Parts: sequence; structure tokens; C-alpha cells
Amino acid sequence: MDQTDSYPVKLYIYDMSRGMARQLSPLMLGRQLDGIWHTAIVVHGKEFFFVGEGINNCPPGGTPLGNPDSIVDLGSTEVPADIFMEYLFSLAESSYSSDKYNLFEHNCNTFSNEVAQFLTGQKIPSYITDLPSEVLSTPFGQALRPLLDSIVINPGGNNITGQR
Repeated sequence: MDQTDSYPVKLYIYDMSRGMARQLSPLMLGRQLDGIWHTAIVVHGKEFFFVGEGINNCPPGGTPLGNPDSIVDLGSTEVPADIFMEYLFSLAESSYSSDKYNLFEHNCNTFSNEVAQFLTGQKIPSYITDLPSEVLSTPFGQALRPLLDSIVINPGGNNITGQR
């Protein structure tokens, strides 16, 4: 393999609220939220994301969420697919195992941010990673936290731990 091979890396962004956050957040939270974001990293022809059952993948845009609401070009990586998969397996056995999922503190966006930095040195946009603290800084967010902590987002896909 030529040492200069590079692979495009994209961030797929989905609004889990399907536009409802934009409409209801001023009333419920007293501030505007543009969406409730689910993100995934697309590289090597697959979409990778962290959910309540661990690290999953699917063809790009292949979850029940359909096509992403937006796509951010994170640049490119020289990390080949085999090394990337070994990296993901190590994450799946440690910091991104299914029991580590938490809607506010350790979620799909935490995963996307960490993987983006591994692949490209770039972070994902802060409006995504700052969302949990924005919600929790409101009285309504604090009141809903016990309920929201119990929610696990799972848009489908195949768990990577069975793909070795």
C-alpha cells in the first residue's frame, strides 16, 4: 500500500427530534435549541456510531433515521480500515462498551468526537458536544434529568463486536 493513501472522513448529523426541539425548546427550556443531535463517523464506506448496545455500524445513511440532516467534512485520514477496526474493537472493550453509555455524559457525540480526533485531529462542532450542558443548565433540564438518564438511543445498525 502506498503510504500516501488517504480516506475521506465525514460526520453525519441527525436531529433526533425531527425539528421539534427547534419549535418547543424556547417554551420548555427558555432557550433555543436547533436539534437533539445524534452523530456518526463515516469512513471506509461505513457509518460508525455509539449507542446503548455499544459501537454499531451500517452502510452510510442506513439507520432508520434515514439520510442525515447535515454532513460535515472532517478532512481525511491515512488510517487504513484494518487498523481503524482494531482501534474500534479496543474502544468497544473499554470506554465504549454498552454499559458505559450515558445520554448526557458518554453518548454518540462523545464517541464521534473521540474518533474524529483519532482519524483527523479535528473535533466535531461544539454546538453538538455542548448540547447536554445547555439542556442541564435549565430548570426543566434538571427536572427531566432522572427520566432522560434512563433513555438509551439506538437507531439500529450492527454491533461491531460480532464482526471480528
